Amino acid sequence: MQPIIVAVDFSNTSIHAVEYAISMANKMKSDIHLVWVDKISSQESVYPDTSNENRNEAKKRFDELIELYSSKLVKGITMDFKLKKGRIYREVDTMARLVDAELIVTGAHGISGYEEYWIGSNAYKIVSYASSPVITVRHDFAIKKSIERILVPMDGSMETLQKIPFVVKLATLFKSEVHLVTTHNSHLKSIQRITDKICQTARDYLKKHEVSVVEDCLVANDLTKAVLAYAEKVDADLIAIMTEQETPVNILLGAQAQQLVNQSPIPVLSIHPQEKFSLI
Repeated sequence: MQPIIVAVDFSNTSIHAVEYAISMANKMKSDIHLVWVDKISSQESVYPDTSNENRNEAKKRFDELIELYSSKLVKGITMDFKLKKGRIYREVDTMARLVDAELIVTGAHGISGYEEYWIGSNAYKIVSYASSPVITVRHDFAIKKSIERILVPMDGSMETLQKIPFVVKLATLFKSEVHLVTTHNSHLKSIQRITDKICQTARDYLKKHEVSVVEDCLVANDLTKAVLAYAEKVDADLIAIMTEQETPVNILLGAQAQQLVNQSPIPVLSIHPQEKFSLI
């Protein structure tokens, strides 16, 4: 299988992301590449250049992490690390492209603030920039060995279908139940029918691949709040969304996606839409 990338800054949030990635890698049979990025500093800075010391410290801490967690990896799965320099979101994505990563995992700080490291302030930048699927996980999420329920909100855009194949892959691996939920912020039946038709396409694809499906509908002005409330009600282990700019029908993209990533106590799987896509 393709490897998993984990963005690490040694905060508790990013270490928790490593632990989450291990649970995914063991099931997906994926190697793990831990990535630390030395941020670019201005050449005119009045502070001394500490990049060598930072890299040496990062290497030492990675050695300790790998020694600590290697025993938790199933046989045949490896964990290593890479030290990069540049823009964090860009370097994480470059690494993911280089190794053809299956997935990127990064910590998310949530709405209550975050530790003074780069994970918190860059989580959504990684989500927005990355070409690979990204899972953001909060430091207080209780990691499980399985993903029993995946919540998949559907809006009225064709792009929303692009998350379905990866959801199928995860649901097949973990034997997950998928909650396919149409989301509406309008009571107009003509608009709702568009979303319902797209959701039907997704449902047919899921059933074709023998994935257990539960269907539901949400109508609310604040869809972020409604989706999170639904996720809590069904005890979802993962929420799958798309990331892109908002349009009148793409109500779960753009700002809505950012709110979900920041506010969700449950891990969020974010997938960037591709120009060429076909759900066959």
